[in-house]
Amino acid sequence: MAAVCVADPLRAQGAGPSASLPEVGFASGAHSIAVLACFIGLVSAFAMAVVALGRERAKGQRARSVLVGELAELRARYDRYATLIAAEPQIIVSWPSRRGDPVIEGDTDLVVPGQPARRVLAFGAWLAPAHAQALESALDALKNGGERFRLGLRSIDGRYFEADGRAISGQAVFRLRETTVERQELTRAREALTSARGDLSALRTMLDALAQPIWLRDREGALIWVNLAYAAAVGASDASEVVARQIEILNADVRSSARETVTNGAIYAGRVKSLVRGVELALDVVESPGGSGAAGMATDITAVEIAREDLMRLKQAHARTLDRLPTAVAIFGADKRLVFHNAAYRKLWGLDEEVLASAPSDSDILERLRNERKLPEQADFRKWKGELFMAYRAADPKDHWWYLPDGRTLHVVVTPNVPARSGAPAGGVTYVFDDVTERFSLESRYNALMRMQGETLDSLREGVAVFGSDGGLKLSNPAFSELWKLDDDTITGRPHVDVIANHCAALSADTTVWADIRMAVAGLYDKRTRRTFRVNRLDGATLDCATAPLPDGSTLLTFTDMTASVSVERALTERTEALEAASRIRDDFLRHVSFELRLPLNSAIGFAQLLAEETVGPLNSKQREYADHIKRSSESLLTLINDILDLTIIDNGGLEMTFADVDVAEAVAAAIRGIEDRLAEKDVRLRVEVPVDIGVFQADAKRVRQVLYNLLSSAVGASAGGSSITVSASRVGEFIHLAVIDSGNGLTEAQIERLLSREPARADVGLSVDVGLSLVRAFVALHGGRIEASSSPGEGTRVICIFPVARPEVDHDGRGGKVAAA
Repeated sequence: MAAVCVADPLRAQGAGPSASLPEVGFASGAHSIAVLACFIGLVSAFAMAVVALGRERAKGQRARSVLVGELAELRARYDRYATLIAAEPQIIVSWPSRRGDPVIEGDTDLVVPGQPARRVLAFGAWLAPAHAQALESALDALKNGGERFRLGLRSIDGRYFEADGRAISGQAVFRLRETTVERQELTRAREALTSARGDLSALRTMLDALAQPIWLRDREGALIWVNLAYAAAVGASDASEVVARQIEILNADVRSSARETVTNGAIYAGRVKSLVRGVELALDVVESPGGSGAAGMATDITAVEIAREDLMRLKQAHARTLDRLPTAVAIFGADKRLVFHNAAYRKLWGLDEEVLASAPSDSDILERLRNERKLPEQADFRKWKGELFMAYRAADPKDHWWYLPDGRTLHVVVTPNVPARSGAPAGGVTYVFDDVTERFSLESRYNALMRMQGETLDSLREGVAVFGSDGGLKLSNPAFSELWKLDDDTITGRPHVDVIANHCAALSADTTVWADIRMAVAGLYDKRTRRTFRVNRLDGATLDCATAPLPDGSTLLTFTDMTASVSVERALTERTEALEAASRIRDDFLRHVSFELRLPLNSAIGFAQLLAEETVGPLNSKQREYADHIKRSSESLLTLINDILDLTIIDNGGLEMTFADVDVAEAVAAAIRGIEDRLAEKDVRLRVEVPVDIGVFQADAKRVRQVLYNLLSSAVGASAGGSSITVSASRVGEFIHLAVIDSGNGLTEAQIERLLSREPARADVGLSVDVGLSLVRAFVALHGGRIEASSSPGEGTRVICIFPVARPEVDHDGRGGKVAAA
């Protein structure tokens, strides 16, 4: 502050104005005026100087006031800035020149407590190595090129700092301050953002590598990003084309439903059908809401659906297969409730379908079966059931044997079900109930049978040997060893067929047969067949050998001592040849005699007929009676001879049948006409019961008449005078029944047996009735029919001949006759 002082000359002379004025006033006028003028001038100059000084002083005061105000404002601003700077711990370092020493201001204890301020610039001492290197590089760029920087730093002790460097008025200024909690959060957020951006890039790369189409939508539902699988699914060249053209993989209805769900803040999930590149696919679609829209993914489950359908069909097929098994099967879930059973299970325990359909628990079923006394008796049922239920927690199957009160034996296998996935809880158990009662019985019977067969083989007189597929002897009985004189040492140890063949060939008259037997056992053939051999031993014995291939590749050899049989066979052959020669002689004799007898019989019948007709003269009643008797007797004898000839022809297989339509009523009438005189002679009544509309059937008319004639003749011969005979005919389905009933003495058992016998008719069976009945049987058989007969002594006989309406389908019936068309 400046002070201005003005010296008063009057006061300096020691006299004031009041003392000097009288002296001036009394001076001379000029001098006084001059002095006064000078004084006034001085006073004026002084006054002007005072005024000027006052003005300058006022101006200086005003300038001072302005400067004081500015200073105060600067001090206030400084204080405010200092307060602001002090409010946040920081350090400011400036370099006035490139080579000058840095000016360090601020709280250096922030980073280097208790150390000189210059230790702040030793960044490696308090910063992480990477951050210290980054800061030094940034400061070098700032000082050398004025490049600004802002870095986030982390100290060794884990604190965060912000370094801000810039050029100010040609000086490099670097500020370091510890960030606040928000700054720390921001720094961490930046690091997280950087990491997230990298993760997002990796995620997008991964999403592009996925086979599932994935997309992002904005709030309006428009596509903003898709992966490569999406683009490939819709046939686009790349993802940008999909976004540009808004190519959708889902139809409008699915998109609308998904958008509505996502708008409400929920996740849309659904299985839809979508036409992708002309192919209908099954897709599992998931779309979830996001901050700026929605994200979705579609999984092609077409193959899964096909596999699921195949699995369902397979499960159904398995269920059907299990249901057809004779073994009872029941499957219980992890909750011990029935989930599957087959028909054999229901049948085994007699349980109702409705009860099983309600998914009862394993315990309930066991309690029900226990109450019905269908389970094995147990002293402690609760303990027994608990041990059975341990299978739900076991890893391996368990076998149980149940001996039921009704005598059945069950083999029960309880198998833990495989979990649906690794680490999942157990999936229940499967019961398999195998009723082994029959198997045990069969095993017992099989063992008994094997023992019996072994004893039977040992007791057989036939030699039996079984050779394996390798040619080794597997089995033989004592008879085999005895027939071929084999000792125990020879047959012990599965000797090869060559060894046995060489031994036996030495005992045989023909050694080549054993070579054939060896080839039948050990030879290589495309098809193994049965073979037979006859072996003649040197001692004169004859053996028949038969080889039979067995299913397991083995070969069975049987040796039968045919020495006695061969001798008997030779004798029987000689006897048969003799009998056949005698039969031929007999047949020739019968034919010769029959033909020789027919000539005189025909003459006798002719002459008797001439006498009866009185062509040579009148006859008296006695003569006429004799003539009729001669005629009837001759005709009966001729009929008998013809029957014998027919039987002979049938025996030789030379009888020919001529089939045509035969009127039943006419055939019956023709047969009746042949016996009318005999009926009248014996006074036997005949009843005829033939329907008018019975029609015709395919047969040999002559042989049908012979059948009826012989039956009627037999009936007349067996009937007494005054009795009756009934002949009837009827159509029963596809057959014609011709019946003859009499009330005579009846047929003998031998005659009934001959009538019904299937043995070929013989010409030497006897005469009269026996020959006629044999012809009846033969003719009916040649028609493909059959005979039903019943007879009781003294009560009569009933014979029914049954003929098929249609002719036989074969041309030779195997009973001595041939079939020919009419």
